[in-house]
Amino acid sequence: MTSNAGCWRRRLAVLTIATSLLSGCATVGSETGGRVTCPPVVEYSREYQARAADELILLPELSAVTDMMSDYAVMREQSRKCTSP
Repeated sequence: MTSNAGCWRRRLAVLTIATSLLSGCATVGSETGGRVTCPPVVEYSREYQARAADELILLPELSAVTDMMSDYAVMREQSRKCTSP
């Protein structure tokens, strides 16, 4: 029987990176006065994203870094929403 764990890890890596590309920051600030300060969203080249995907695949199963990448993707999405009209 052939293991398909590598296939799932690649899909997870691609999903994580794709999610990070669609990322941003909360639309509601904690400051009073209705002013919201949004953190900048760092843009990554396609080559750099591909390199990150390759490195993500090499991580051990159930890696903490993989979970952290998912959280990071959500924060990037919130940041993008924060800055868009």
